[in-house]
Amino acid sequence: MSALPAAMTVIAIKTPGGPEVLVPEQRPVTAPGEGEILVKVEAAGVNRPDVMQRMGLYPPPPGVTDIPGLEITGTVAACGAGVARWKVGDWITALVSGGGYAEYCVAHATHALPIPGVLTVVQAAAIPETFFTVWHNVFERGALKAGETLLIHGGSSGIGTAAIQLAKAFGARVITTAGSAEKCDACRKLGADIAVNYKSEDFVAAVKDATGGAGAELIVDMVGGDYIARNYEAAAVEGRIVQIAFQGSPRATVDFRRIMLKRLHHTGSTLRSRAIPDKAAIALAVERNVWPLIAAGRVRPVMDSTFPLRDAAKAHARMETSAHIGKIVLTV
Repeated sequence: MSALPAAMTVIAIKTPGGPEVLVPEQRPVTAPGEGEILVKVEAAGVNRPDVMQRMGLYPPPPGVTDIPGLEITGTVAACGAGVARWKVGDWITALVSGGGYAEYCVAHATHALPIPGVLTVVQAAAIPETFFTVWHNVFERGALKAGETLLIHGGSSGIGTAAIQLAKAFGARVITTAGSAEKCDACRKLGADIAVNYKSEDFVAAVKDATGGAGAELIVDMVGGDYIARNYEAAAVEGRIVQIAFQGSPRATVDFRRIMLKRLHHTGSTLRSRAIPDKAAIALAVERNVWPLIAAGRVRPVMDSTFPLRDAAKAHARMETSAHIGKIVLTV
């Protein structure tokens, strides 16, 4: 094994603000601790939580690096004590709590998975944060079953494009919202049965019309705000709503009688702050249930664009336009 460098290039957040506050700087390379691996990063996914962190609205959990980036691919450069599955030189993709925008990143060994052979390194970097989130919230928390109707907001996002494909692969009907005709077309091409342009159509009416007035059994929402009350209207009796983000507002005025009258279940989760064993369990479930679908070509990460690591500011600017369809990835 070649000696590790003492320093590496990372993308730091100078101060909370716009994309321009993302700047390259030199930081020491951190050795992996017990149960951890050090990854020589080849690519890192860009996600909305990175943007929120940059704006000062989503600080890293205690003890986690301030370097943004929640998903990586690369080769194992070093293994900490107690790591059995991986060895130096293995190609992996991993979920991390931070630090992905860097030449080297520490990951917990149980949060890493082998790169599916049908994917490129860049495509694999678009998987962990997105597919872990979708699997846990759609199938574990949301308990989606074959034959049910899923309403997924933000269908052209990384989360949305993954959710559409996985829900269809497991036999569900999918209705999604998106913000343009182009994005709606992209959602339908991925398998969405119905795509609603939320800028010109009422998604509640569209869901009711598509389900004969019954509503959707599962709604996955990343918007919040006034969507919360509208989700209650669009949900079926005994329906489930899973909250995964608040791109609108985390606050809303809601008539909670809808929960009682329809016997609704409204839950939610975040991934970043979950305990190590929780994330390990999700990783195993994704490997068992999703990896075979990727290998068979039935599910794939949808790629929007790539940027060199040093151009992380441009990647964030692209995300903030909301013009992207699918994932944005940094290449190292």
